[in-house]
Amino acid sequence: MSITPFSVTLWIELVAAGLGGLQGALFAAGLRDRRIDVLGVIVIGLTVSLGGSLLRDIVLDQPPVVIWGNWYLIVAGASAILGMAVQPVLARAELGITTLDAVVMGLFGAIAASKALSLGVGEVGALVVGVIGAIGGGMLRDVLLNLPISFLHVGTLYAVAAAAGAGTLIVLVPFGVPVPVAGLVCVVVTTAVRLASVWFGWTFPEQRAVGARRRKPALPSDGAV
Repeated sequence: MSITPFSVTLWIELVAAGLGGLQGALFAAGLRDRRIDVLGVIVIGLTVSLGGSLLRDIVLDQPPVVIWGNWYLIVAGASAILGMAVQPVLARAELGITTLDAVVMGLFGAIAASKALSLGVGEVGALVVGVIGAIGGGMLRDVLLNLPISFLHVGTLYAVAAAAGAGTLIVLVPFGVPVPVAGLVCVVVTTAVRLASVWFGWTFPEQRAVGARRRKPALPSDGAV
């Protein structure tokens, strides 16, 4: 199945890039203990904004649009500067930042999955590409900041939310649902799953050591006092 040609318009990708830059800068500017300078905040904003798209195109063996296009870096950089400027005002709006993060994930997941389908990638492969596009920027952000990779930690459900949204798009497209509509549903599903996991505390079971036995305390020898 394919949906040729790739039907996501440039302005939608630029909106995603702008929101990604904003969210990344808000995240970086909020890490006061890391002493990140202005350039560092902008770089993190660019990473969140463009990282998922870059990984998506590498996986799909396509020219990275964020490099070949003129507007991606400009929009992402400007949004990162804006995020750095408004971070002190929004510092306590944790729900708003989490919602923005989820919306950005949904947008990038929808774009990545629909692009994969347009190139003839199978449904399972398109799902993987959608997840990569959704969480790739955040993953690269954590690597740059030397933080634990967020989607691997208990309680985040980043990958689950991304897969739920991208999977919904992949299911809807064969039934003739227009890609923009399916993409919007993808964003809504991703955002809903992500926020619900935060609100209700949904988690996967935490890894535990299996089969480990407590060591018995050493018994005193016969000559012990």
